[in-house]
Amino acid sequence: MKLHELKAAAGSRSTRSRKGRGMGSKGKTSGRGQKGQKARGKTRLGFEGGQMPLYRRIPKRGFTSMNRKQIVTVSLDKLNSFDSNAEVTPAVLVETGVVRNPKDGIKILGTGKLDKALTVKANQFSASAKTAIEAAGGKAEVI
Repeated sequence: MKLHELKAAAGSRSTRSRKGRGMGSKGKTSGRGQKGQKARGKTRLGFEGGQMPLYRRIPKRGFTSMNRKQIVTVSLDKLNSFDSNAEVTPAVLVETGVVRNPKDGIKILGTGKLDKALTVKANQFSASAKTAIEAAGGKAEVI
């Protein structure tokens, strides 16, 4: 062992600096420098020193409804993992991991191809999904 290889035991030294506890440990100004706004307190997010902030300079566009619904979409080809003549509900989709969080509802989209006859229960169906499910010999039921 050499002098430059010495290290403190794990957990014996604190990396946290005890600010404002005497001149030996960032005393006096506590690492904030002399005077000024940053030494005195925090500024709010987006504050630009009195200049008109960016979020107020840029024109506002569009509208976000407070009552919007977040619908999760599932394509037809993901339903092929189920056994034929099975009943597919939102709860079953969450259990099998096809959908992680159903949020405000599930919509079945007509992308892909369905090979099995299934009874699918969902909040919404696209027109192409409904015809594809019925063409495969299944039922599409709106909850």
